[in-house]
Amino acid sequence: MNYYAGKYDVIIVGAGHAGCEAALAVARRGYHVLVLSLNLDNIALMPCNPAIGGPAKSHLVREIDALGGEMALNTDRNAIQMRLLNTNKGPAVQALRAQCDKKRYQDNMKLILEGQAKLDLKQLMVEQINVKNGQVTGVTTHTGAIFNAPAVIITAGTYLKGRIILGEMYFDGGPNGQQVALNLADNLQELGIKSTRFKTGTPARIDSRTVNFSKMTEQPGDQKLHNFSFISPVTVRKQVSCWLTYTNEQTHAIIKANLHRSPVYSGTIKGIGPRYCPSIEDKIVRFADKSRHQVFIEPEGLDTYELYVQGMSTSLPEEVQYQFLRTIPGLESVAIIRSAYAIEYDCIIPTQLKPSLELKGIKGLFTAGQLNGTSGYEEAAAQGLIAGINAGCYIQNKPPLILSRADAYIGVLIDDLVTKGTPEPYRLLTSRAEYRLLLRQDNADLRLTAKGRAIGLVDDQRWAKFNQKKALIDQETQWLSKTFLPVTVAANEILTNAGTTAIKQKTRLELLLKRPEITYQVFNKLALIKRELPVDVQEQVEIQFKYQGYIQKQLAQVAKFKKMENKRLDKITDYNQITGLRNEAKQKLNDIKPLSLGQAARISGVSPADISVILIWLEQQRRQEQEKLKGRRQKAELNMRF
Repeated sequence: MNYYAGKYDVIIVGAGHAGCEAALAVARRGYHVLVLSLNLDNIALMPCNPAIGGPAKSHLVREIDALGGEMALNTDRNAIQMRLLNTNKGPAVQALRAQCDKKRYQDNMKLILEGQAKLDLKQLMVEQINVKNGQVTGVTTHTGAIFNAPAVIITAGTYLKGRIILGEMYFDGGPNGQQVALNLADNLQELGIKSTRFKTGTPARIDSRTVNFSKMTEQPGDQKLHNFSFISPVTVRKQVSCWLTYTNEQTHAIIKANLHRSPVYSGTIKGIGPRYCPSIEDKIVRFADKSRHQVFIEPEGLDTYELYVQGMSTSLPEEVQYQFLRTIPGLESVAIIRSAYAIEYDCIIPTQLKPSLELKGIKGLFTAGQLNGTSGYEEAAAQGLIAGINAGCYIQNKPPLILSRADAYIGVLIDDLVTKGTPEPYRLLTSRAEYRLLLRQDNADLRLTAKGRAIGLVDDQRWAKFNQKKALIDQETQWLSKTFLPVTVAANEILTNAGTTAIKQKTRLELLLKRPEITYQVFNKLALIKRELPVDVQEQVEIQFKYQGYIQKQLAQVAKFKKMENKRLDKITDYNQITGLRNEAKQKLNDIKPLSLGQAARISGVSPADISVILIWLEQQRRQEQEKLKGRRQKAELNMRF
């Protein structure tokens, strides 16, 4: 029996990483939000590796933070190891990665949501999205409770018709064998939302007391303190080590001998798996020439014996998992605490979404996270933040926040999804970003904090700290461009010891800083120009000077990009009216409904020739509008005369 249970501004279905960010983004802007979860003990669950960051993903976390989100702060609070990756490469691809305490991350995020004003949490299963006249009106739960709201965000993760698969055994279940949403999946199809079937998996968890670490290579965290958040209060962190070992030919032989028992190869699994996080079976088959693969043994937390076997995702039967794990150095006597498994689930085809993450066919209904075909906590959280921001904009009838590919990695992620779709679980990579020299993890605050302030998510404390940093960067940049280093024996000795050439005449400091060998550490040895600056300010100034030429080139590319983005296509309702377009282009353009010429050019199946046709058509429309306007003016002048 259904009953009316209350009204909210926004309802969020699911409390994973997307749901948490969406909920906080709504509530912190003063809207009343309801979060409905299958299990409140699984808020911010990390069903796979409890790690945050890594290549491209760290950029997302920093951008979430710059906009006023929570993931970075919660990671800093609960990290048990941090490392900066790709330090031998340029700043565009350097990435921070944290190993978190899994349980503490969940508990802390749950506490944050519970303590947030205007945010209600309830443990209920949503079975139906209520829609009337193409507009969402609320949800109905399994208990019959009807909650009304003008905006709903679905962040159901991998729970829609989730199916756990382990060898020849399979059963309905979400991550860690949790309850799944069956009726909601059917309801979305009834609403006309197209879906597909994806697959993911997770490795075994093992008992640390059965591991011989002496046969492995220790992977400690960095001695230097790192934090994801630009306003992190963390100044000291106790770190624990990860460990590196390898598979071998014996491991591979056991896996090959049991491929017929792998659901991936037997046909039991129909869903498409992630290309960039393959199972160990896939690795053995796809990279048959490799005699070994890396295996990282990583802690799940400070208060548990469980270790995560990174790189060994599999759905092979449990007894086979024991066989191949025990061939790996250090794991000869290993005990499995939780078996590896695969999970199949429903997700929607993301080209049905607007760049705001609102569904094109249903007003006020937004989706975010793995439901949109992505993989990874960071991709989910980034989408959740944007969906939460835009749900608030929607109910206030304000324009949505849409980040472009030139603004942020979040913009790249969402544009890829809604413009190109994804045939497999999508993972963000630095190679997907055309302007990655501009979109570095270190400058996310400089790019996005002002936007976060404008939408109401950046508080006074963060805003003041940001403006102080920005002022210091500007002051230092000006000082370096105006100050000269005189020629002295002492100065030249310091320069040559740093591995760079001596100066023969007084030299502007900015020119010296452009040299690869010169850093602020070298500057500080020159007593007359010692600078007491925060490390992050020094970092920004160094990067801006050292990569100035490349940055200018990329800014010129962005200017061209923005020209295409500024040619709006919002008013085109039917591309069949444009003669000269190929049928495939008409179909794709009518399906995606791009907002700009730039977005249209990125649609698979739309050629440069099609773009030329649209440009010609737009020019014709512009001239016709001018003629109409001219005619109206002439008519008005005649009326005034007579």
